[in-house]
Amino acid sequence: MIYLRRKYPAFSDDFKRIVLFFLAITCTVVLVDFIGGTLLSLIPGFSYNYPESRIKVLLPIILITIMTMAIYEAIYYNIRLRKSIRQEERSKQAIVQAQLDVLRNQAQPHFFFNTLNTLRDIIDQNPKEDAKEFVDKLSEMYRFLLEAGNANLISLRDELKFAKAYIHIQSERFGTNMIVNWDIPETSLELMIVPMSLQLLLENAIKHNVISKAKPLQIDVVVKDNKLTVENKKQPKSTQLPSTKLGLANIQKRYALISDTSVEINTEGNRFSVTLPLITLSEQMISHENSNY
Repeated sequence: MIYLRRKYPAFSDDFKRIVLFFLAITCTVVLVDFIGGTLLSLIPGFSYNYPESRIKVLLPIILITIMTMAIYEAIYYNIRLRKSIRQEERSKQAIVQAQLDVLRNQAQPHFFFNTLNTLRDIIDQNPKEDAKEFVDKLSEMYRFLLEAGNANLISLRDELKFAKAYIHIQSERFGTNMIVNWDIPETSLELMIVPMSLQLLLENAIKHNVISKAKPLQIDVVVKDNKLTVENKKQPKSTQLPSTKLGLANIQKRYALISDTSVEINTEGNRFSVTLPLITLSEQMISHENSNY
């Protein structure tokens, strides 16, 4: 039994191994009976050579032995199956983590790309002191990126700090022509969100819409029913800045890998809104349990 398990460890070899095991059991029982019968026949006055009686004894012994070994095989199969499932889940988790790492690393250059465009506009329109202040604020934001590290989820409280720092930078550029309304209850601040997702939505709204004294841009950030919605009126620019087209797609892919609830995008009418699910601690634990299972 041990030899066959070592020689044929794969699930695909189970049929071959069980057939060989069955033949080995049958041959072993017959061989032991033959040797035992031969030895017993050497005892004076003892006979063990009646074919009919020997078959009647051997068949139950073979059946009982096979049934006993079947129990061992069932236990062995169950252990291997559980081990295989654990290995498969670990492989899946490793693949998902690798995908998340790629997407997270995509988001940061995307942010860097757009902030450089903003810095270029500030240098063109404002004195050097404003550009210096912008760089100082930008360094604070990159400190957040470093502190967030490799986290796949962070608290809404921390994400808001990052998003508000970004809005503060943009306010220096647009002044009162850009208004952001924050409607976020205190009770939702400990819910979890994908890092940089709120900032990317604010960035897209600013990048793709006209912001002027004649057409001020109002962005509403609202949390309701464990969902965060960023909404603004559509006022598209006649000429668009260069785009990497990674923002929304990046957020959608990261949420797809972490949560069962998808990102909602609504473009109907003259309003554009994106709704992100906020993940509770219990949902996060259930997600891990399902992966472990």
